[in-house]
Amino acid sequence: VAVAMFTGKANCPYYAKAELLADYLQTNLPNFRVHKITQHPDKWEQWLHDICEGNGWEHRQSPIIWRELLDRGGKGQLLGGLNDFLEYAQKYYGITSVMLSEEMLDIAEENLQAHLEIVKEDEEIKSLIKPMQIWITSASVPICYHLIPLLANGEVFGMTTEISIHLLDSDQFKEILHSIVMEAEDMAFPLLRSISEHTKIDQAFIDADIIIVLDDVLLNLEVQSLENYIREVSEICQVYAPLIEKNAKSEVKVISSGKTFANLKATMLRTYGPSIRPENIIAIATSWDSAAKAMLARKLNMNTAGVKDVIVWGNITGSNYIDLSHAKLYGYDCAIRGPANFQRPLLNMIYDSEWIHSEFLSAQSTLSSRVSRCTGILPAHAVATVLRYWYHGSPSDEIISVGILSEGQFCVPEGIIFSMPVRFQNGNWEVMTELEINETTQKVLERLSHELVQEKLVALKEIKEMHPYEAE
Repeated sequence: VAVAMFTGKANCPYYAKAELLADYLQTNLPNFRVHKITQHPDKWEQWLHDICEGNGWEHRQSPIIWRELLDRGGKGQLLGGLNDFLEYAQKYYGITSVMLSEEMLDIAEENLQAHLEIVKEDEEIKSLIKPMQIWITSASVPICYHLIPLLANGEVFGMTTEISIHLLDSDQFKEILHSIVMEAEDMAFPLLRSISEHTKIDQAFIDADIIIVLDDVLLNLEVQSLENYIREVSEICQVYAPLIEKNAKSEVKVISSGKTFANLKATMLRTYGPSIRPENIIAIATSWDSAAKAMLARKLNMNTAGVKDVIVWGNITGSNYIDLSHAKLYGYDCAIRGPANFQRPLLNMIYDSEWIHSEFLSAQSTLSSRVSRCTGILPAHAVATVLRYWYHGSPSDEIISVGILSEGQFCVPEGIIFSMPVRFQNGNWEVMTELEINETTQKVLERLSHELVQEKLVALKEIKEMHPYEAE
């Protein structure tokens, strides 16, 4: 069975003439089939270039017609344009077209109007199924590369939620963004409606449901002072926050991640974006508790997944405190056994208390180095995990550490993003204020709070000096 493929500009009279002749042949010849692809005039040149380049053809006008056989593979046989098709029809079937020029123009106009109506109808249908819009800043970093498959495979938002991913970075990283887009498209995730690259900052965060901020500074205190790095972070947030308020959806969720200043980024986005819902701005601490759990699991010679409820307090990517007072072990191989939900307090099972105080607690600099050197798999998994909890709830009996805007819980001063224990349920989170903390931990929280307050004050001071009128 022969299939004639017809493609042309919707307003092309020659395409109209070829189309009518093809319809006549299909009606009167049992083994002749027609497949028509009408292109908008604005998209015709690019489409023609792509189809010719892909098949090694030479053709420059509308329409382009080729022949395919249903029982054979490979590319089709190019017939050419209108005149070539008229000759083909005359030679093989003894049929030609006698359509007048005026009729061709009328049909071409009808074709264009019909095509525009079909396009509009398709757009309306697609608009009824709106994908979740996810924007990722500094998208050329490795975290983003590992994060995209986790977001697109359906495990984070569910197997019925389509997503559109927008990658934002500066123009110098355009080639990297383009490569990521092409690779993601090649993977053909069924729930990934679209993925696109953006380098124009004024178009950032349009219709965003979720914004994942991955911007970092290359921290080297031998090169410049900490205050200068803080100013860089503040200036980034001063650009992003108004755009989020202007372009994103009112319920947008903003996630701060990365290797440096995770808390400060979230704090400054809140400061410069006062209309963003404060409970919708969080900083990710999961990388830290995951690395701490792994360190403990190696000490206990057990599966890391069995270590639960390690709490990360304070400045996630700065001065933080790993709290083991509520940590539990599940599935630990010891003399006492129980069902799958049977757990034991971690501190009761590590009899080497000297290791806890000398090696583990003093190893937080080592832990910091490990997290900051990771290739992107761990922080990408952390972001995906927290998003899944945010939309579908966290395990009811499990503690999750997240940087959130303090309202005075655990005597932490208000107005700073501080990592503390939360649970997620019904699309929201709540601080687990029922947890008891000892006097030692409370003193540590006071010190960590002071550091974060000072960091915020430095950020505001630096910005005020740079932009005195804007800061006021």
